[in-house]
Amino acid sequence: MTENNVGLRSERGPVLLAMMLSTGLIAIDSTIIATAVPSIVGDIGGFTEFPWLFSVYLLAQAVSVPIYGKLNDLFGRKPVILWGIGLFLISSILCGVAWSIAPLIIFRVLQGLGAGAIMPTTITIIGDLYSVRERAKVQGYVASVWGVASVVGPTLGGVFSEWASWRWIFFVNIPICLLAGVMILRRFHERVERQRPAVDYRGAALLAAGLTLVILGVLEGGQAWAWTSPTGIAVLGIGVILLVAFGFVERSAPDPVLPLWIFRRRLLLSSGFLAVGVGAILLGLSSYIPVYAQEALGTGPLVAGLALGALTIGWPISASQAGRVYLRVGFRGCALIGSALVVGGVALLLRLDQRSSVYEVGAYCLVIGLGMGLTAAPTLIAAQSSVGWTERGVVTANNIFLRSLGSALGVAVFGAMANAVVGTGAVDPARLTEAVHRIFLAMLLVSVVMVVLAGLIPRSADQVTAEPDAAEPDKAASPAPTG
Repeated sequence: MTENNVGLRSERGPVLLAMMLSTGLIAIDSTIIATAVPSIVGDIGGFTEFPWLFSVYLLAQAVSVPIYGKLNDLFGRKPVILWGIGLFLISSILCGVAWSIAPLIIFRVLQGLGAGAIMPTTITIIGDLYSVRERAKVQGYVASVWGVASVVGPTLGGVFSEWASWRWIFFVNIPICLLAGVMILRRFHERVERQRPAVDYRGAALLAAGLTLVILGVLEGGQAWAWTSPTGIAVLGIGVILLVAFGFVERSAPDPVLPLWIFRRRLLLSSGFLAVGVGAILLGLSSYIPVYAQEALGTGPLVAGLALGALTIGWPISASQAGRVYLRVGFRGCALIGSALVVGGVALLLRLDQRSSVYEVGAYCLVIGLGMGLTAAPTLIAAQSSVGWTERGVVTANNIFLRSLGSALGVAVFGAMANAVVGTGAVDPARLTEAVHRIFLAMLLVSVVMVVLAGLIPRSADQVTAEPDAAEPDKAASPAPTG
């Protein structure tokens, strides 16, 4: 197999480029906003509310991803991804003109709904077009998008915050949305046998309401109300009841929004809960590393963004080589190596204090990023490869859903921990340092659990890497690119 078989100049190259552009939307958005948080708060206020800029986005993404996964399998990938890009474009413009923290949070919900369509669909399309061995090389192209975003995102965020306006972190999405949409319209065609719509609206509504109440209860507990107050107990209690009801509904639904058989397969279960850990640690660092670097270490937005950028540089570097690793040692071995690196990197973060150098922050984040790259993509590829075309959209969406859920819950829990220490009013560097230390301890516990989950990945998952032809995409149903 040569590079031309899977490169940008191959027959499938234009579609791959379109997927890279679509991925770039999410990649840049995930790295650019964290750097600008202090500037946003300084302009329109809301330090205690700023975690909601991340959590509501991730909540909307998490809730909508399973629905989009089902729509992918029902109607095909193209209409879903075009809808997501269009919604992301409109919501980015609205975020850029937000006049206070409340409307900005609302518009971030819309952005999350757009991202919920884009992220799983791009990964599903790549899974359709390329076999497991081909994806070992294609992963390098996709990882390069995150690599560029890891530099461009924090840099633009710092530049806009320091010398222009934080509003440009949202306006910069406009040309990328337009270019990605045009590329998909012109270059991506698919042959899909239309099925009768059977979306589980009742399950989706219960999932959305339950997750919203649980995350609201975790984030505002101890702040807006006491944990043991009637309000605190009611919000969390009703949320849990709705999620339990969701589980019962999914058992009897003819086409469940989140099929429960996914949680009965060891490979899908272990890879899914690994995604929860990845999401929690990634967004926890993205939310608090820039704030810590600026408020406790006294750096500017640009430098703080570059410190976080080390995390997102390390991720694509190792992800681009992950294919070689899992083809040699298997998915389980690759995930064990990656999760062990995450443990080491998070443990190093506990060394940080108010006298630490921003270079130390960057170095430790780099180690974590290297571990993430060897954990996230290989476990998702293993899950995708265990099912056929008609289930690939749901399985991919489930993995992305769990990562988004982990991110949303992580931001909520870490936000509650930080607010309990920092409190309201001006941010005290000493208190902020204490708060991030507590967050790093929680992350260390999560990373240790990730090692255990990696060890639970069955060795049978590696069978698809031994026989390349067994993992070929279903050419009759998969998207067919045009030249």
